Amino acid sequence: MTTWTTDTIRPGDRFSFWQDVVCQAVLNVSTAARPERFWARISSHSYGALRFAAFDSSEHEIVRRREHLAAAPAENYLISLQRRGRCHITQGDDEIVLEPGEIAIVDGQTEFRVAFPQPVRRIVAVIPKQVLDSRTPWLRDARNRKISNSSRFAALTRDHLLDLADGEQELRESEASVLSDNLCNLLALSFANKPADARQSELQLAALLAYCRRNLGNPELSPQMVAARFGMSVRTVHLRFERLGQTFGRWVLDSRLEQCAAALRDSSERTTSISEIAYRCGFNDLSHFNRAFRARFTRTPREWRTGEDPRG
Repeated sequence: MTTWTTDTIRPGDRFSFWQDVVCQAVLNVSTAARPERFWARISSHSYGALRFAAFDSSEHEIVRRREHLAAAPAENYLISLQRRGRCHITQGDDEIVLEPGEIAIVDGQTEFRVAFPQPVRRIVAVIPKQVLDSRTPWLRDARNRKISNSSRFAALTRDHLLDLADGEQELRESEASVLSDNLCNLLALSFANKPADARQSELQLAALLAYCRRNLGNPELSPQMVAARFGMSVRTVHLRFERLGQTFGRWVLDSRLEQCAAALRDSSERTTSISEIAYRCGFNDLSHFNRAFRARFTRTPREWRTGEDPRG
């Protein structure tokens, strides 16, 4: 995690400093309007090929022109989550207005202008185009790349962006990998342009799994809860999980056990009790947890944590 702030920069140098920072953290751009009093803060980090940046700043404008494309061609999409203030994005003949909570995708290989008419807080994810295009080939020709708050996938997509951009708690590599893959699938599903698309059920399953992974620690997780969240029937939830060759209940149990097993072997969890880990992963019956864990890994949770072999 790298953080920059204008707090220690002379007022007259703050905007040029900010432009340099944005080029490092996100994409090569210029300023199109300079406010009289400017302040800003940005935190940025990467997980694999994906980069995430969290911004806070006063009102301003940025622009990506032809010379920027020539100097630094970027085969990326920019995923912009508006958290505070309003944002106006113009790209070609298309204009998108983002309100707090809304998400837009901007093509980094095309000129654009972004205006922030008031103090703004937002998150930007930089994702290689090939990562999203492989899931959503129709995205290249989409005219309105915006996920409104009314989309049933908006809240879950926001949650993943917030988790990945959060600088307060660094994610483990395995956690970041799962969240990143889930994020790309959720974006793909949000922009699926045909109900009968051949990949839609596959993407829908990815969204269901993303939601379930996020809620494994909730002992109330059930097909009914998932169905209500996604506006589908319980039968459809079961049909989606049948594609995995598992029932919903079996998948949840196995996922919770895998999560517990990883935590028990994690050196940073040495002082966390086994029962606390089990409860955190969604188990509410320790006897059931111990039996299920031993059946799955042929060791008790304590033996697994210490590396003991029960066969001697």
